[in-house]
Amino acid sequence: MENKKALKLIDKILNDLEKSGINTDTLIEDLKALRSYALEQQVPLVVKVLRLTYEHIQENDSFLIPIPDDEPIEEQEEENETPVAKNEDVNPVESLMYLVSLLKDLKNKMNVMDLADYRDALNA
Repeated sequence: MENKKALKLIDKILNDLEKSGINTDTLIEDLKALRSYALEQQVPLVVKVLRLTYEHIQENDSFLIPIPDDEPIEEQEEENETPVAKNEDVNPVESLMYLVSLLKDLKNKMNVMDLADYRDALNA
């Protein structure tokens, strides 16, 4: 996102998650506010992902969607990067922090692909 207020809100959400985990009261309000910035910037994927995210959190009092698995890329294999979390070991705070951090750089194609993966998982 390019809006400075939206970027500040993303940082606030990430800091809150790091400090106190998933506090549904403030988190849902912050995600709704962030969604309004995405609406202004006309980014339909982000609008949808944020809505599905706060609805999921309202229903489950947590974030039960794992970080999307990376497709093996030759460069990553050469650098011996560790694989992303598997479905059976979901860390709600870590996964939600990753999702929110993706919103900082929507020009990165990998971020957009991961957001689409989150959207599909939240719809499932």
